[in-house]
Amino acid sequence: MRDKRLKRGFFIRPTIIVSKALLGKFLIHEYRGQILSGMIVETEAYIGEKDKAAHSYGGRRTIRNEVEYGPGGYVYIYLVYGLHHQLNFVTAGTDQPECVLIRALEPAEGIEVMKNNRKTGKLSNLTNGPGKLCQALALDRSLNGHDLTAKGSDFYIEDRGVKISPKRIKKGPRIGIDYAGPYWSRVHWRFWIKDNPFVSK
Repeated sequence: MRDKRLKRGFFIRPTIIVSKALLGKFLIHEYRGQILSGMIVETEAYIGEKDKAAHSYGGRRTIRNEVEYGPGGYVYIYLVYGLHHQLNFVTAGTDQPECVLIRALEPAEGIEVMKNNRKTGKLSNLTNGPGKLCQALALDRSLNGHDLTAKGSDFYIEDRGVKISPKRIKKGPRIGIDYAGPYWSRVHWRFWIKDNPFVSK
């Protein structure tokens, strides 16, 4: 049986390429005996030291973002405003602190558990935002530094053969980063699957 899990080589590529290639891949969390999963439908790319919207802009290196300085394929997850977790995958090579933010998923497995985690019965509102998907799939800071490619991992990404045509990949400005200035807040490094109802609003 073919191993569907993404390997390190998938992530050690230019971040823009990885950000688009993740569309259509499945994020899986084996949680308390349940499989919680969803297809990635929206991403944002952050390209490190020169990107004013990135945590590593200007070579900033802290305890929080240290994992970004390692090789691609690791999880970088943090809290925003002390409330919402944000899930990122480290990309590129060692000492290239770049990552992809996962903005939205199309729910696939464990939907009832996800509804309970989110305290909502509305399917369209389960995973259509970076904080929502973390809550739905029970993802938190305990996963920071987790190796997505490790054998036997309970949190990983699968290629289930869904092919997203380049014509279906839309792009636009990243969200919520006005602080980065007119250029970096407008560069088209957010990618999503056209007409997918689970893309964030």
